[in-house]
Amino acid sequence: MDISPKDPVPDGTGNKTEPPDQSGTPVQRLHTLVSQLPSNTIGALWILQAAFLFSIMVTLIKFLGQDLSVFQILVVRQFIMLAIVAPKILSGLPTSLATKRPGLQITRIIVATTAMLLGFTAVIEMPLADATAISFSKTFFVTLFAIWFLGETVGIHRWGATIVGFIGVLLMLRPDGEGLVDLYALFAIASAACAGLVMIVVRLLTRTDAPVTILTYQALGVGLIMLVPALMTWQAPTLEQWGLLLAVGIVSWAAQMSNIQAFKAGEATAIASLDYTRLLYATILGALVFSQWPRLETLIGAGVIIAASIYTVRREAKRGRELARAADGRGYSN
Repeated sequence: MDISPKDPVPDGTGNKTEPPDQSGTPVQRLHTLVSQLPSNTIGALWILQAAFLFSIMVTLIKFLGQDLSVFQILVVRQFIMLAIVAPKILSGLPTSLATKRPGLQITRIIVATTAMLLGFTAVIEMPLADATAISFSKTFFVTLFAIWFLGETVGIHRWGATIVGFIGVLLMLRPDGEGLVDLYALFAIASAACAGLVMIVVRLLTRTDAPVTILTYQALGVGLIMLVPALMTWQAPTLEQWGLLLAVGIVSWAAQMSNIQAFKAGEATAIASLDYTRLLYATILGALVFSQWPRLETLIGAGVIIAASIYTVRREAKRGRELARAADGRGYSN
């Protein structure tokens, strides 16, 4: 007797199990598969994508920053991002602009503006890998802010991964004080603190506001703040520079959306350390685009950071499976 794809299939133990659902397009099947993963694992996948896109973004900004002011780059970036989401905003008015947390939206705009201005200046003026490495200090800020503002419980494993990752950052900086007294290094650290706070605010906002609403307020608010200094320092971009500015806006939008989805799906302290993978991308891009090769300390620190990140992902995935099994057990016993 033939067995159709939807018939139960013997599993070798005498029992029959339902086969995986093979209906729908490959994209729909992939979406179904991903949706069944633990929430922190889904958040991890999103933040890995965001890390790659942010690395492309800062590379483009560093290249453009050789000729254009950071204010000009920022204002064009923000308005391109706004133009991308404009159709969805207009079609969904007034709901698409509705926010239940206007105070948090304003806070995010101010803190994000500070983080971007200081961080992009550091990227332009410092080697890409060094600026990226220093920015990883935001992990400590995220962990602390998550405890204070989100009430998240941080266990010894997450603290351990965070501390080990930051040790990797110190290795890359050669802890002799040389890197930390530089003005642009201080800019990078201050930017990291602001970025950490932004990540927590995003986590709070995703509880009440849609991702497109969060991104719209950020894009418009930062753009308006940067408009006056951008006009004061404006230089007419070449056709090539306009193309790169357009790419910055598109990649920034994709990175921001990935980041928002990451912190909507997973706990901040569980997935934040995965942002360390930006170092790998920054090292490769710095070498290929700017001929800036990392020091031995950078390579050693990168190994420590990536190891800590992989450990966090695997442990959170295992923890998610254990919680799911425990929930199934309670359901069966009831």
